[in-house]
Amino acid sequence: MASMGRVQTSAGYSIGYDEAGSGGATPIVFLHGVGSDKSVWHPQLRHFGAERRAIAFDYPGYGDSDPASPGTTRDNYAAAILSALTALGVERAHVCGLSLGGVVAIALHHAAPNRCASLILADTFARHPDGEGIYARSVAASEDMRALARGRTDVLLAQPADPAVREEVVETMARIDPAAFRIGAEAVWLADQADRAAMIEAPALVVCGAEDKVTPPELSRELAQIIHGARYKAIEHAGHLTNLEQPGAFNRMVAAFIRRFD
Repeated sequence: MASMGRVQTSAGYSIGYDEAGSGGATPIVFLHGVGSDKSVWHPQLRHFGAERRAIAFDYPGYGDSDPASPGTTRDNYAAAILSALTALGVERAHVCGLSLGGVVAIALHHAAPNRCASLILADTFARHPDGEGIYARSVAASEDMRALARGRTDVLLAQPADPAVREEVVETMARIDPAAFRIGAEAVWLADQADRAAMIEAPALVVCGAEDKVTPPELSRELAQIIHGARYKAIEHAGHLTNLEQPGAFNRMVAAFIRRFD
C-alpha cells in the first residue's frame, strides 16, 4: 500500500486506514464486514490504486482504530468514516461496502447523500430475515474468536475454498476484539434500513456471490429492487466474501460500474 496509518477525526475517534493511488478520478472507499478489517480490501487497493485514490477503513473498535464506545451503532460507524474522509481531504467518493460494510454504506448515504458518487453494496441487505438469530449465535460464540473463525469460515466461503484465502479469513477474524465484534454484529444483523434504501439517490450496484449462504442472493435482489435504478450482478463461484474469493471478477465489475459516474 502507498500509505497506512491512523487519522484523527471530529467524531472523536482515530480511524485506521490503508491507502493506495492518486489522480483526478473520483476516489473509492472500501468498508469491511463484521468478521474482518481493512486488510480484506488489499486486492482492491492494488487494483483501483492504479487509476485513482483508493482507501480502506477500519471501524471504531477494529484493526488500527480507537476502541468503540459502548452503544456504538451503524450510524456512529458512518459518522466516523465521514469524519475520516474529511480529515483526509476526500469530499466525495464511490463507496463500496461488503456485508456490514454495505449496511454502513447505506447509513453513510442517509447521513450525507451528496458525498456518495455511487454505492457498491456487496453481499448485504436492507433487512435480514434471520438477523436476530444470527446475532444471538454470533454473540454466544464471540468470547473465543479463533474458534468462531474456524467454525464460521467454511460457511462464509464457497466450497472448495482456496486454502490461502481460508487461512487469511480465519486469522483476520481471530484477531478481532470480542467486544468490538459484538458491537459490529448488532450493527449489521439487527439492521432494518429498507426505508433508507428506498431513499438512495446515488447510482447503485448490488453484488452478491452466487453461492452466498450468509446473505443469499435473494436478499441482494430484494435490495436492488428497493433502490431506484439499482443494478444487480451475481459473481459465480463465490460465497459471502466475493472480493477475496473472486477478486478479478469483483474488480472488473466494480470498475466498469464506477467509470460511468466519475
